[in-house]
Amino acid sequence: MFTLHIANKNYSSWSLRPWVLMRTLDIPFTEQIHPLAVAGSSWDSFRTFSPNGRVPCLHDGKQRIWDSLAITEYLAETYPQVWPADKTARAWARSASAEMHSGFQTLRNNCGMSCGHRIEMHAISPALQKDIARIDELWNEGLGKFGGSFLAGDKFTAVDAFFAPVAFRFQTYGLPLTGAANDYLARLLNLAAMQEWYASGLAETWREPEHEQEILAAGTLLADLRQPPQ
Repeated sequence: MFTLHIANKNYSSWSLRPWVLMRTLDIPFTEQIHPLAVAGSSWDSFRTFSPNGRVPCLHDGKQRIWDSLAITEYLAETYPQVWPADKTARAWARSASAEMHSGFQTLRNNCGMSCGHRIEMHAISPALQKDIARIDELWNEGLGKFGGSFLAGDKFTAVDAFFAPVAFRFQTYGLPLTGAANDYLARLLNLAAMQEWYASGLAETWREPEHEQEILAAGTLLADLRQPPQ
């Protein structure tokens, strides 16, 4: 059985991608959670299980697969349902996933992932608005082009998993979407696997100061829904 090494669920957007993909597609695995280091680097400790000292990292026997995109492609070799069956939809899904994997830096930097926070943004800069508008465009394009409940058709695939952390960010910071993209956001957040991850994130009592400061710098705190810290 696969073992997926991840970090704290409240913060770790990269860990969420393969986790929600495998859970939703019923790909069996066990999880190993490694808390991020407080006031320091996790690199040395994470290197004991991940070649690049980061999460996520998938173990398949002696095989180590690191980086969420590499993990996705590795899984697809055994589980073809990871990507859409239709060639056109598959090409679009891979392109959109790669764009998410390498882009949207302003959204990442200004809106750090947190399941439990609710933030009213101080302002939305032109650069952040550009990222929001592009995600809105992508989501509406996929939903319209392939006519399904998910981005590349009627089934959840890797492209939906790659945008799962974005769904939590849009929820946390109240970012705007239009049309079908807004309905898709609600649908993605209500997936059983997303709800499971969300509940685990809220239950965490561990805090990482740098992440907390980054999140609170974005705006006014409206609510913190997590269990109180120990």
